[in-house]
Amino acid sequence: METKRTPKNIFVQGAISPDKIAKSIANHSTKTDIGGHSIFLGQVRADQKEEGKVIAIEYTAYEEMALEKAFEIREAIFAKYPLSCMHIYHSLGEVKSGEICLFVFTSSKHRKAAIDACEELVEKIKKEVPVWGKEILENEKSVWKENT
Repeated sequence: METKRTPKNIFVQGAISPDKIAKSIANHSTKTDIGGHSIFLGQVRADQKEEGKVIAIEYTAYEEMALEKAFEIREAIFAKYPLSCMHIYHSLGEVKSGEICLFVFTSSKHRKAAIDACEELVEKIKKEVPVWGKEILENEKSVWKENT
């Protein structure tokens, strides 16, 4: 009997910690049919803008809509590639420059599927999931950036 997949909460409040990333990787050591993993880590840049330096990004989302869209993307990628596992975590709230705001992790029997799926997944998340980032500048002005 096939179990029906349901949307998972991809959101993490604040930055995604290195411990969370390490634990996710370590949890896969018992899955011995996996031969390749691909990981993307999105990090907040300290861009220098005309108005000041970016010190953080405040992420917001239409959560229900975002979770549904992320689920649709997830299912499409699972249908297209022979993956064993797929994990997506995206920050909400404030993430300081230098901290991780997006963690995408794909696993497959062979590396090419994991790498290709991870790349496509990241591009679709950035283009299609309704998440917004408001840059917080050192002089306290902020500028909205869509889908960061």
